[in-house]
Amino acid sequence: MTGSAFVTGASGFIGRALVERLRESGYEVRGVDVAADPARGVVAGDVCEPAGWQGHAEGCELFFHTAALVYMRGDPELFWRVNVLGARRALDAAAAAGAARFVHLSSVVAFGFDYPDGVDERWPVRTNGAPYVDTKVAAEAAVLTAHGAGEIAVTVIRPGDVYGPAGKQWTIAPAELMKQGRFALPFRGQGRHTPVYVENLVDGIVLAAENEAGAGQVFVLTDGHPKLTTADYFDGFAAALGLPVTRKVPTVAMTAAAWAMHHGSRMAGRPNLVDPDAVAYLCRTGTYSNAKARSMLGWEPKVSLAEGLRRSAEWVRAEGIV
Repeated sequence: MTGSAFVTGASGFIGRALVERLRESGYEVRGVDVAADPARGVVAGDVCEPAGWQGHAEGCELFFHTAALVYMRGDPELFWRVNVLGARRALDAAAAAGAARFVHLSSVVAFGFDYPDGVDERWPVRTNGAPYVDTKVAAEAAVLTAHGAGEIAVTVIRPGDVYGPAGKQWTIAPAELMKQGRFALPFRGQGRHTPVYVENLVDGIVLAAENEAGAGQVFVLTDGHPKLTTADYFDGFAAALGLPVTRKVPTVAMTAAAWAMHHGSRMAGRPNLVDPDAVAYLCRTGTYSNAKARSMLGWEPKVSLAEGLRRSAEWVRAEGIV
């Protein structure tokens, strides 16, 4: 399928990969981000404000909303403004543009941190007090309400832990801490990790957007490694970087350290892994099912974990981070 598409957060980690994937498929792509990139058809704009960027989407057939704050803690009002109000402004822009489908990037955090093995899209979403989690849940509600009201057909994507070249949370930040010898895992590395390589993710996003049956649906996209622990993932990444394996510490010790570092909000507003809620996230014991995406969309992750870690490590070294 070819046509025109619009992407918010078009210069971000997922947004940039999605723009490239859409163009490879023959789409004419435009987008918005905080800074303009005319060569890529990206205008500058604040997705929280109704402004000229919305008109840039005119005539697009598919509208992808990836712009968001993606760290756990920070100013709740800012999170609400960007993640919830921003989603509402994006919906307005998509509807005004005449888009046939609005695809919203949410997150598996909408399940909360306490859920059983094999949880799927039927499991209820739940807030837990972390601004990121709560606003992701609220944004999903706004998007699905718009679908139910007949404003525009929507699809919600809940990615797992998205990693790959240029990824901040699961690639750059841990690599920097590993290089400094400061990386450690709570729960002695036995929490579950749920990676999805960025190329696998954008494949699934486009499939969901193009599938008529995907309208009104929520899809969990993870690469499907139900036995994978945080130690498996991060030790594998460290090995690919040629660095020592990570330290594993008791949860209580790392939680206390995270609260101490966060006291006074010195770290608030910065993506980082040493955050009380991020520590809790790394201690999850449940797993997610990607069966719905596989059966309904025919989606299969093409890049293996070993290959994804190799590519990520190669990029980190090429960038001089390690």
